[in-house]
Amino acid sequence: MQKEKSTNYRWGVVGMLFMALTINYMDRQVLSLTWKDFIAPEFHWTNNDYGTITGLFSIFYAIGMLFAGRFMDWMGTKKGFMWAIGIWSLGACLHAFCGLATAAIVTGVWPESFRGAVEALSVVKNTTLIASVSVYLFVIARFVLAIGEAGNFPASIKAVAEYFPKKDRGFATSIFNSGAAIGPLIAPLTIPFLAKAYGWEMAFIIIGATGFIWMAFWVFLYKKPEENKWINAAELTYIQQDEKEFEELKAASTLERKVTYRQAFRHKQTWAFAAGKFMSDGAWWFFLFWTPAYLSSVYGLDSTQSAPQIFVMYAISMLSLVGGWLPTYYVDKKRMNPYEGRMKSMLIFAFIPLIVLFAQPLGYISVWIPVIIIGVALAAHQSWSANLFSTIGDMFPKHAIGTITGIGGLAGGIASFIMNKGSGVLFDYAESSSLSLLGFKGIESGYFIVFCLCAVTYLIGWSIMRALVPKYKIITEL
Repeated sequence: MQKEKSTNYRWGVVGMLFMALTINYMDRQVLSLTWKDFIAPEFHWTNNDYGTITGLFSIFYAIGMLFAGRFMDWMGTKKGFMWAIGIWSLGACLHAFCGLATAAIVTGVWPESFRGAVEALSVVKNTTLIASVSVYLFVIARFVLAIGEAGNFPASIKAVAEYFPKKDRGFATSIFNSGAAIGPLIAPLTIPFLAKAYGWEMAFIIIGATGFIWMAFWVFLYKKPEENKWINAAELTYIQQDEKEFEELKAASTLERKVTYRQAFRHKQTWAFAAGKFMSDGAWWFFLFWTPAYLSSVYGLDSTQSAPQIFVMYAISMLSLVGGWLPTYYVDKKRMNPYEGRMKSMLIFAFIPLIVLFAQPLGYISVWIPVIIIGVALAAHQSWSANLFSTIGDMFPKHAIGTITGIGGLAGGIASFIMNKGSGVLFDYAESSSLSLLGFKGIESGYFIVFCLCAVTYLIGWSIMRALVPKYKIITEL
């Protein structure tokens, strides 16, 4: 009998996961690409106001990560992902109505249109009240967005586990995870132009609505492999080739107790991972949220003019693909244990962001120099981050990975809040006081200070991790 040719439906699932993460990153980028040119003039925002909004988003996202994995296990992949993207798409669209709500609260009359809200606010003399009310409303919208977005990665990992054997999961994950780079690539080429043509409100609505479109496909196309009519027996056999091992692990897991946070914090490995996240996530979120404002404040480029620079910056960040290869080289060729190979790789990636020290000093030559430097630093961060997450699996049992990941995510969120909020306060102070530092004046000196911090935090984080866990040690007592 002729052997049945396998279908490849599982790769279509990866494609949907890739689209979801792309939408995810576009939704969170709308604010950073519109606030400086469109939103701040309307609501009289300062850098401090924007820092408050982005900082709290980081906290909300981190807290959401603590519970998202357990929620996905409870709801299941299909329903859980539906809830996640539905909530974050709603949150994205809610941003558009913050102007209407601000005008209604300040004036006591609900405007009939977005343009009517702008006109109503333009005659109000109490600009401090407008700024305060609008910031609170954007924080609420940002909270909804963050809680929904926190479910993206746990749901995607769960879907990959359902549709791929173990040996293919790393490759499948790397494909859908590339959406974290593609989303920021597409965002500057679309969002500023939508805001300029139709208003910043429509930019939020149009980009946010793509999530609801994705949901329409997901509800019909995603089913468990054994229930999916588009998967034939050959592909199902391939997907379930680890089924026997899975059943053994499932039986063993009934003997394991759930890991508590108190138990996790007893181990230096937990603190090491949390320290690595705390020292590195702040830099990533700063560049993600503040680079468009940096190009505007220092180089006078509005969001449409800076679109090529933002695109190139994130295109360079895709060099991070080498981050997954280097530890394998050290393990296979240099015979290092996984932790040693990963830590050596992370040390290399920790040195690369030091080039950010030269972004401002060399920026007078061309705007492209800091853009390229930041892009390289972002690539180093993604390589660092991929290996940092892998250290959990190197040292902790599988049933503890979710708990440790959540702890690290919270640490990174706290750092991101401090970095974003602190940057906003610093930039306003530097601008108002004409702060002078090493030849830089005003807000340029503020960016120089933050760039210096972003450059050295990775080496500090690596040093703390190495001090806490100097040698490879597997945790067996959890």
